[in-house]
Amino acid sequence: MHFSKKCSVFKVVLSALLIVALLQLIYLSFLSKFHGKQQRYRYSELFGGSAAKKNAYPEKNTRKERLRYSLSTGGIFDNSGQYRVYKNLIKSDFTTNLIAGSDSNVLTLATHTTINNLHHLESLLERWQNPLSVAIFAHGEDVKFSTALVYALSFFCPQIQALVDFHLVCLSGEIASFPEQDHEHFAGLEDCASVFSRLETHKDKYKNYVINGNISYPNNLLRNVARGGTESSYVLVLDIDMMPSADLHNHFQAMITRREPASDEVFVLPAFEIRHARKIPATKAELVQLYQVGEVRPFYEELCPRCQAPTNYSQWVNSHVRETGTLEVAYTLTWIDPWEPFYIGPHTVPLYDEIFKQYGFNRISQACELHVAGYRFSVLSSAFVVHRGFKIQGEFHSKKEEENKQNRVLFRSFKEGLKTKYPSSTRRC
Repeated sequence: MHFSKKCSVFKVVLSALLIVALLQLIYLSFLSKFHGKQQRYRYSELFGGSAAKKNAYPEKNTRKERLRYSLSTGGIFDNSGQYRVYKNLIKSDFTTNLIAGSDSNVLTLATHTTINNLHHLESLLERWQNPLSVAIFAHGEDVKFSTALVYALSFFCPQIQALVDFHLVCLSGEIASFPEQDHEHFAGLEDCASVFSRLETHKDKYKNYVINGNISYPNNLLRNVARGGTESSYVLVLDIDMMPSADLHNHFQAMITRREPASDEVFVLPAFEIRHARKIPATKAELVQLYQVGEVRPFYEELCPRCQAPTNYSQWVNSHVRETGTLEVAYTLTWIDPWEPFYIGPHTVPLYDEIFKQYGFNRISQACELHVAGYRFSVLSSAFVVHRGFKIQGEFHSKKEEENKQNRVLFRSFKEGLKTKYPSSTRRC
């Protein structure tokens, strides 16, 4: 009798456990179907289709049609005929309004990257918070991936929708297409954070300038494309892994309102690099504190100290900054070889020479031309840029020295060409 009762209790418990397990299976099945339906709906939101509510997102549909139109043009070839350029692949709301005449802008940040470093855009935009122009170089399968991911960014990220223009550059034999059937790249994308998480998985795929297929990275073409995609009076050209000081846009706008710049003047931002583990400083006071304990140092201090030394870091660090935080010119310099400063310049400054690719002489060639063309270099009192991580020997790709040697030969020829381009100038590089 006692055994029979135990048996009955066991059967009840077992039945209850089976019922719970069955309910869990039903619940998991429901969740799976719901998630699948959610994904299909998300996908249809991105690209239209029967699952989407017609005209539920008119602004998104407009963005989709703009992208489709940009791609349908087939882009344009660069001057060398080696690259295909899709300018304004995706326009920001700000640029659209600017063209319509309902907005104005003084300063745009222009940057360039491959898809492997596009994850830096999140922190850069968070700091900058103003119009930004991004030129992306892609090759092979990355052309498709880049097109898909920048569209996803513009779809899911409100601040990117508002402020970021994207341009795409690929080899002339490659064609970007609308990612309508591209379920692979969009699986799991539900919001802005998920898109950046996807980009994080793609980061550092190649080392520095190494691109699959031994393809040259056309950094100066990309700088010109990003610069040419702006509608502002002034442009700051930076690599995407560099960060400007906080509120630079507003401080600069206030400065040129008080003090009208000369047409032959560019504004230098002293460049630094910081240990990877450290938080990027926002103000000069924070930066100087880190500089004094060796956590921040001049950009390229180990690789090429002469390339940034003319900035005169000692003078800048010790120069007085008004308590109000007002931005002003601390001192003005004449360019000397081999200085390659980062600067804010008017949109009329000479373009970067696109013959320079990969490593070496791509920025110094443009600084040299500014000098020959008669520009002066005014160093700003409290603005700066910081590179994430110390640049050290041995971290570059194997062909760095070979590329530097080739570009040095091109630079000699470039300097000779400046004599013809500026026959009345007495300045030389």
